[in-house]
Amino acid sequence: MIKILDSYSPGVIGKITELHANYYSKNWEFGLYFESKVATELSEFLNRFNKNTDGIWVAQENDEIVGSIIIDGDNSDGGGARLRWFILNPKFQGRGIGNLLMDKAITFCKDKEYERVYLWTFAGLDAAKHLYEKHGFKLCKEHQDNQWGKTVTEQMFELFLEK
Repeated sequence: MIKILDSYSPGVIGKITELHANYYSKNWEFGLYFESKVATELSEFLNRFNKNTDGIWVAQENDEIVGSIIIDGDNSDGGGARLRWFILNPKFQGRGIGNLLMDKAITFCKDKEYERVYLWTFAGLDAAKHLYEKHGFKLCKEHQDNQWGKTVTEQMFELFLEK
């Protein structure tokens, strides 16, 4: 049975990093650079975590972390809240867990009265794109970039929240 936890727990940095590293290595040939970037930025985020502006939700089955989604409210006064580190172990896809995580994150943003939520991703992640669009996100920017450790077509999606 899946449980959704809404706080830090020991091992969460390592497990979320591992989920990203395994998926993106296998499917996109991302390597050490990408894994290190995820671990570093996730660690920095959790060290400055503020429950009034930030949110974390982790999907667990039998105490194993199988997915995550995070709202980073740093600098949200101008640019909106940023959706980050959304990942789900492929074995658990198609069971509604991604929708549940997305609903938790968007509800949090509405409760905190954010006007906008945005995320950065890249072209080719079709299942994730479908989920973003299903929840009302729109593609607003697209360009070539190599900040992921490999050149991809980076995309920015945003969702404007109703008050």
